[in-house]
Amino acid sequence: MRPDMKRLTWVLAAALMLGACATGKPAEVSRTPSATGAVSEEEFKAMHTLRKDAAPERKGQQVELSDGSKAYLSLPPNAKGPLPAIIVIHEWWGLNEHVQAWTDRLAAEGYAALAVDLYHGKVGTTPDEALALVKQVDDDQATKTLLAAHAFLKGDPRIQAPRTGSIGWCFGGGWSLRTAMAIPELSAAVIYYGHPVTDPQQLSTIKAQVLGIFGTKDKSIPPETVQAFEKALEEAGVRSRIVEYDADHAFANPSGARYDERAAASAWAETSAFLARTLKR
Repeated sequence: MRPDMKRLTWVLAAALMLGACATGKPAEVSRTPSATGAVSEEEFKAMHTLRKDAAPERKGQQVELSDGSKAYLSLPPNAKGPLPAIIVIHEWWGLNEHVQAWTDRLAAEGYAALAVDLYHGKVGTTPDEALALVKQVDDDQATKTLLAAHAFLKGDPRIQAPRTGSIGWCFGGGWSLRTAMAIPELSAAVIYYGHPVTDPQQLSTIKAQVLGIFGTKDKSIPPETVQAFEKALEEAGVRSRIVEYDADHAFANPSGARYDERAAASAWAETSAFLARTLKR
């Protein structure tokens, strides 16, 4: 659906780049045979081209989480806790400087933003490298990292977050959903073009409100898949906002070749308003 005709429906959004999550306990997740959703690996790699543009100067700092992983923390200037807080989950490239710039952008809007590293210090610079890193992710360890990130945001004396959310793009969009499934206390989750889940039972553990953002030109998540996803979300009974743009996969990544400035700006406005409503109230 084009931006000027975008459909805004209150349902629970859920998206997984690595496939469907397990039922049962929220922190449990299942293995999946493919990291590329509905398209082949070659088609999926073709959707991603990382440009050489320099990222803005970073303003945050590295911190260590309780599971031993490193993360990038950015705080609002001169702010003191309690602060609304967001877990930031990288694209398939890894925790590079562009994701850190997104984290700083969230901090500038008044959030304590913590970008996790699910690749343990590795960063891909080519589609082949990135796909290999995606396949090396251990679901259980990644879930532990996300739980540790949430605990950090709740317990760090600079933050003491009363409300928490998550945001991710592509691979990270899927893990933003998993974060909501694993952490019932989460208030909000933003999923940029992660592969949807269409089983309402798998979505039933989520208590957060969710914003799902998709592009109608995304071959890995075609409109009919989003429609099936929407129906499942409605059946799951959890609120969310679904927005679709006349854009391709990864359209919101300014360091990518498929960046669509107009759609990305509109999606960011949706994201900013959604996070303010759910985390700053």
